[in-house]
Amino acid sequence: MKALDGVRVLDMTHVQSGPSCTQLLAWLGADVVKLEAPTGDITRRQLRDVPDVDSLYFTMLNCNKRSITLNMKSERGRELFTELVKSADVLVENFGPGAVDRMGFTWDRLSELNPRLVYASIKGFGPGRYAGFKAYEVIAQAMGGSMSTTGFEDGPPLATGAQIGDSGTGVHAAAGILAALYQRTRTGRGQRVQVAMQHAVLNLCRVKLRDQQRLAHGPLREYPNRTFGDEVPRSGNASGGGQPGWAVRCAPGGPNDYVYVIVQPVGWRALAAIIGRPELADDPEWATPEARLSKLDKLFQLIEEWSIRQDKWAVLDRLNVENIPCGPILSARELLEDESLREEGVVVSVEHPERGSFVTVGSPLQLSASPVEVTTSPLLGEHNQEIYAALGVPPGELAELKTNGVI
Repeated sequence: MKALDGVRVLDMTHVQSGPSCTQLLAWLGADVVKLEAPTGDITRRQLRDVPDVDSLYFTMLNCNKRSITLNMKSERGRELFTELVKSADVLVENFGPGAVDRMGFTWDRLSELNPRLVYASIKGFGPGRYAGFKAYEVIAQAMGGSMSTTGFEDGPPLATGAQIGDSGTGVHAAAGILAALYQRTRTGRGQRVQVAMQHAVLNLCRVKLRDQQRLAHGPLREYPNRTFGDEVPRSGNASGGGQPGWAVRCAPGGPNDYVYVIVQPVGWRALAAIIGRPELADDPEWATPEARLSKLDKLFQLIEEWSIRQDKWAVLDRLNVENIPCGPILSARELLEDESLREEGVVVSVEHPERGSFVTVGSPLQLSASPVEVTTSPLLGEHNQEIYAALGVPPGELAELKTNGVI
């Protein structure tokens, strides 16, 4: 049994923000039916590495789902969609603002068809001045507070490689859907769930809003920056939190030969001994967190003078012996090959009927009574027959619908 056994999700999403949300629901056991236009989700064809086969972009975001095709512009297509809505628990879409309404399915209409329906929409922005803007991953990062605080002090704003705009919003949407399903157990009714990419990124950047308000009372001492204006600055790899941290270089000096080290008060004596400077443990200029805050750049330079003489795994082992918080910078290749992540089921190999084996991320949500087995993404329209037949569509009509471009 799975946590969401018996929950039917009608997935009208595409690209990344929506599919990341519905894949989480599928991993939790929901029956996620991906409804696509007869031409398919655009990401089936984007960034292909194998000709005429669903791209990794698609397969890695649509595991554990079923696929049907439907032309919502046709009268019969809208009739079939109506029946699908009646049997669904959740409907998720991430079209442009008003797109589903223009198809004739407003929230009032959907609620009338199925009062228990949870209808979730992912948009770029809320209903204010930005409502009509087009949103992409990095636009959400730009307008949600991430880019202005990412990068080095003397450089331009930077995007993060983590997809906090798309997949980050998908996680927020999944949380809203689960909350609505739980509330339905008490009210018997569904509700509208709306999540904006800008809002999700802003939520993930809340510590920077914290620091913006702290600036009113003086410089941010936890930052390595020498000067402060009236806005939170970019501060490189500094943690900006209660315990200072930085990425220090390791041998042999490659692009990812770094370890991120956090200096806690409790570990200072041990760290000073490890880097060959035991006298700093009792030196008034270095012994306290307050003394070290004024020279964070020099602090991490001292650590780097030690770390640069050995590789990052040796640094990791040496620091962990003394419980000093640290972590190596891991590349995408290293993560794909990480045996520990494989054993934990977080990096998995999946067999696809056309491309063969591919590697993807497994479920980060691990429930003791709801284990996840990652299964391959569906081929386009792979489940048309079984799902439409369950709605009472006879085989003869199915063939006709396909010929007429309805499915």
